[in-house]
Amino acid sequence: MKSKACSQQIPVAETSRYDPDCSFCHVSVENDFQVVWEDDELIAFKDRDPACGHHFQIIPRLHISSVRQLRKSDVDMIKTMVNVGHQLLEQLDVETSMRKMGFHIPPFNSVGHLHLHVQALPYKNLARRLKYPTAPGFRSFHKGFSWFSDARQTILILQEGRSVGIFPC
Repeated sequence: MKSKACSQQIPVAETSRYDPDCSFCHVSVENDFQVVWEDDELIAFKDRDPACGHHFQIIPRLHISSVRQLRKSDVDMIKTMVNVGHQLLEQLDVETSMRKMGFHIPPFNSVGHLHLHVQALPYKNLARRLKYPTAPGFRSFHKGFSWFSDARQTILILQEGRSVGIFPC
């Protein structure tokens, strides 16, 4: 049986092009973000309080409030975000085994705009590591109980037409 929290769909009306109150809708060099990559759909910038030596955020220019709003139709966007993350970490010679990418799940996210954490491990300390727990899936679930969803888990969940949540999904 699939987790009820993971199968609920949020109305598309909760996603809009721009939120004037959202700090990530204002990401730019002019607004003191350290932008490292951008195109017409995505922006990547350095995290202001990095958990590791290299820590980036990749966001869509379109305002999507969180990973909970994502649908199967968003898988290609997530894959593109992950590819950009790998490009950034490759430029820094970060081994594949030392890379971590994923999303915090509300209410455990700090900004109400979808953002992929792109990290080069190890973490600076235990407290930072505990902020990004990856819970492996079991039985028919791709992820266990956690407030953080690894990018691979997120893609697998969305490909099945389900939503990402804190509980196993």
